[in-house]
Amino acid sequence: MKKANLHEAKTNLSKLVDLVLQGEEVIICKAGHPVAKLVSIDKKKKTRKPGILKGKITIGKDFDSLPEDFMEYFK
Repeated sequence: MKKANLHEAKTNLSKLVDLVLQGEEVIICKAGHPVAKLVSIDKKKKTRKPGILKGKITIGKDFDSLPEDFMEYFK
């Protein structure tokens, strides 16, 4: 992970982007304190497949039932 102050980041943005493209993260600091992180954008988006867990997850019949004394805690 490379750290760069704001002035260096403005001056060498192209070089910093090249580092990011190589897989490195760059932290940009202002007055010695980290304020931003320059990272690569993940180009591959995971495609969503509706129903992929169908039949693998079950919800119990008592899912939305509460113990009889539960409401006493809210008085």
